[in-house]
Amino acid sequence: IAALNEDNYTWVLSRLAIELDEMPYQYEEFSIQTWVENVYRLFTDRNFALIDKEGRKIGYARSVWAMISMNTRKPADLLTLHDGGIMDYICDEPCPIGKPSRIKITSTEPVTSLIAKYSDIDINGHVNSIRYIEHILDLFPMEMYREKRIRRFEMAYVTESHYGDELNFFMDNAGNDMYDVEVKKNGGEVVCRSKVIFTKK
Repeated sequence: IAALNEDNYTWVLSRLAIELDEMPYQYEEFSIQTWVENVYRLFTDRNFALIDKEGRKIGYARSVWAMISMNTRKPADLLTLHDGGIMDYICDEPCPIGKPSRIKITSTEPVTSLIAKYSDIDINGHVNSIRYIEHILDLFPMEMYREKRIRRFEMAYVTESHYGDELNFFMDNAGNDMYDVEVKKNGGEVVCRSKVIFTKK
């Protein structure tokens, strides 16, 4: 990031899907393996494996990233930067979980709203991608987390929001412990969408 920032570029997360067979316990050691699966002109696919202390792969993630200009906020052409050197990092490593899906919301009434505050903002000056995830997880009651855990979680980021924006959260119960969430800012523009799938502990 520091090297990219010198040229006024940064990476932004576009889509994310995480699927876990089980969760590590608190204070239990685990490791993360990561690799590049594909590179396109404007996006790159990066996958992850969550490995427990015994060396077993207990979860995977798929993510899609874009490199944007910090001046124009528009994506860079990855195939021309550094003569397409990013292609050298592609690995032929399988990732057994499905790619992020298309998420559609029908609900027209927000379940909650909040104003983006100081702690929501990251070094790029907009609401941090993790903060959206935290706010979405807060939509579910504590009782649900006592009985169930998240098996699959997806995020699709559409546009940025900033300090002082009003964020409205809409949610559909799709059945089978599956929920679709959409976040809009200032009464209209979609910021991100999410899919949350629970399973019994």
